[in-house]
Amino acid sequence: MIHHTKRLTIVVLFGALIFVTKTLVPSPLNKVMIIAQALILAIGSFLMKNKGATLISIVGGFLTAFWNVALAPFTIFFAVLYGFLVDVSLSILRVEVENGDVKTYKVVIAVTFSTLLVGLGSYWVTVHVMDLLPSSPLIEALILIMGTISGAVGGYLASFLWNHYLKNIKI
Repeated sequence: MIHHTKRLTIVVLFGALIFVTKTLVPSPLNKVMIIAQALILAIGSFLMKNKGATLISIVGGFLTAFWNVALAPFTIFFAVLYGFLVDVSLSILRVEVENGDVKTYKVVIAVTFSTLLVGLGSYWVTVHVMDLLPSSPLIEALILIMGTISGAVGGYLASFLWNHYLKNIKI
């Protein structure tokens, strides 16, 4: 029972942290600078063996959806998609090695890929489906550049923190 309580606590705490980082940073910066979210999702995936990011993103997505009710379905969809992609890409790339460490370059690739895919996907839906913004090559380039940087930095930080400080935590 304590095992499940610890997991639930981590999921809710990390989901709440994502909510705070998405709502305290003004838009559109919160869409571009998502290093904290990338870091939290990767660590969550490591802690819960490839399902943590999805669970955390469900909590973060629903909390964020309550903040912006008009876009709630899209907020929840892209939040959960992000967590799912982080979990799946980390699993496919088999980032974990024998001693519990993770391969930094694989984590960076997985988190960067997930970040870019969700960033471009949410931008495309905002522009072409919801017609809330005009199409802009400058914004698209900014998403590509900042999504790559944010995903790579978030993945690197997650790998570093896991390998040096967190890998021995048992939940």
